[in-house]
Amino acid sequence: MSETTTHTHRVAVTDRDEITLTWAGVTDTGLRRDNNQDAFLAEYPLFVVADGMGGHAGGEIASQSTVARLKSVVESGEVTTGAIEDALVRAVEDIASHPDTTDEGTGTTLTGVFFDIVEDEPRWVSLNIGDSRVYLLREQRLVQVTTDHSVVQELISSGRLSPEEAEGHPYSNVITRAVGASELTPPDYLGIEVLDGDRFVICSDGLTKELTDYGIQHFLREHEEPAEAVDAMLAAALENGGRDNVTLIVVQVERTGETDDGSDADTARITTVEDSSSTSDEDDR
Repeated sequence: MSETTTHTHRVAVTDRDEITLTWAGVTDTGLRRDNNQDAFLAEYPLFVVADGMGGHAGGEIASQSTVARLKSVVESGEVTTGAIEDALVRAVEDIASHPDTTDEGTGTTLTGVFFDIVEDEPRWVSLNIGDSRVYLLREQRLVQVTTDHSVVQELISSGRLSPEEAEGHPYSNVITRAVGASELTPPDYLGIEVLDGDRFVICSDGLTKELTDYGIQHFLREHEEPAEAVDAMLAAALENGGRDNVTLIVVQVERTGETDDGSDADTARITTVEDSSSTSDEDDR
């Protein structure tokens, strides 16, 4: 495993309200795969994981093409839902035109969060296509923010399958939405308030195949530094079998100064998002 580094970015919302974000990310081939079809981007204000699929090099092409297009969005300084969707359209074109793309279901999941400020109020916006996941640890309670786009999740949602029965289901790897499909469906978006102490985990299913939600929560509680938490979860996933590529990002929030309690703010709950304004660039180190 390569050395993992914690990065820091500070945002001054007002003169008396400062938000410090720290994060770390890592990807690993795992113990049973020949190549790594995962990719990730962790550059303020966007933090995403892509889990590619497809024969030969197809999955690697799909995930890397998607991340490359999103990196361009970050570099433009205009990270919005519209800019993300435009980038995904271009990524689909890149995937389809690549000489090594096959007809074996080439595509990728995409999940993550981006930091946004709307009318002087900061918020997170989560985005999701496929079965990679965003988790949020808030007040020592871990919740799954995103909903899997998978056959198994549809069976669970319809009441035809229990979460316990879903473990080891023969269709557990079959997803219903992906970047690279013939017709791109926009991501699901949710708006999330920004609270001091919040910690996000953004991961491919290579992590959740090997660690339960309780395990993820355990390692977050045991390791305050994002890089240490990322390394500990990766090591545990490999120790538990490492059956797939493993990719994860941990993002941590520290908010200081004079803030509302959030009870009346638009971002005081997880809400659907139609569009977003761009974020502003602040001190990055």
